[in-house]
Amino acid sequence: MAMLDIINLTAQFPTQDGLVKAVDVVDLKIEKGERLGLIGETGCGKTVLGMAIIRLLQPSTRIQGRIIYKGRDLLDLSAEEMRLMRGGEIGMILQNPTTSLNPVLKVGDQIAEAVQLHLGLDKKQAKVRVAELLAAAMIPEAPKRAEQYPHELSGGMKERIMIAMGLASQPSFVIADEPTKGLDARTKAEIVRLIRDMTSGRSMLMITHDLAAAGEICDRIAVMYAGELLEDASADAVLSDPQHPYTQGFIRSLPSRGLLPIPGSSPSLIDPPQGCRFHPRCPKAMDICKNEHPQMTKLENGHFARCFLCA
Repeated sequence: MAMLDIINLTAQFPTQDGLVKAVDVVDLKIEKGERLGLIGETGCGKTVLGMAIIRLLQPSTRIQGRIIYKGRDLLDLSAEEMRLMRGGEIGMILQNPTTSLNPVLKVGDQIAEAVQLHLGLDKKQAKVRVAELLAAAMIPEAPKRAEQYPHELSGGMKERIMIAMGLASQPSFVIADEPTKGLDARTKAEIVRLIRDMTSGRSMLMITHDLAAAGEICDRIAVMYAGELLEDASADAVLSDPQHPYTQGFIRSLPSRGLLPIPGSSPSLIDPPQGCRFHPRCPKAMDICKNEHPQMTKLENGHFARCFLCA
């Protein structure tokens, strides 16, 4: 049984302009101990997918499908059951630590709160656990840092705090949302190594637009575009032999691969293009791409792609 099995998941937001189809019939599995990178351009729906898993979307969101975690459908849990699951069984490393951390609480107290809630430790035990977590996160002068407020820390240090907090309860599954966003190259490299080391042996969904970071951390990569998955394969296969034209273009846009941007912009999630959603920007588009919607095609070695060229 997979650690997480997402089945026919849709997440839609009603707006004045129409229904935003942020996640549109997504199927995705993550096995025990597997780390999966979910990549795509900003606005493709990947963060909404992550927030749907832990049920942190706004109440007006229309969600359909199933999210099976260890045999239980998370969408069927009560609010209290989900509160205990969130941050306990399922750890979260949220993006933008500047806004995610409470500015009026010391960072050590914020980690201790999570430890006490989910591990049932008293204050003294929680303080010891906080020191262990800060040391594991390679934070120098851990006792001093624990007494500081978020505004006193650098961006890289705050990201380390978020990682320590996300792993505080020893979760079986971790969701990391854009953990390298906004970091300079040196700090990003340090955070990538830290996440890789601290999530070893755990299942993880890493949501990112940073394909290079996903390639270093993850076993598998799924590519998302306009609310749906376009490609799913091992990290090595996606990086060395991408099958979907969008993935090929995404890789060419990396600084290390030529810095060649994909022409055009992502389509509206209210009124996505008919047929293949990528066809208006695709250099290999055929007539069929404009009229028919491609299904995921299974290729060799567990490689899947949503493209008529692969059919």
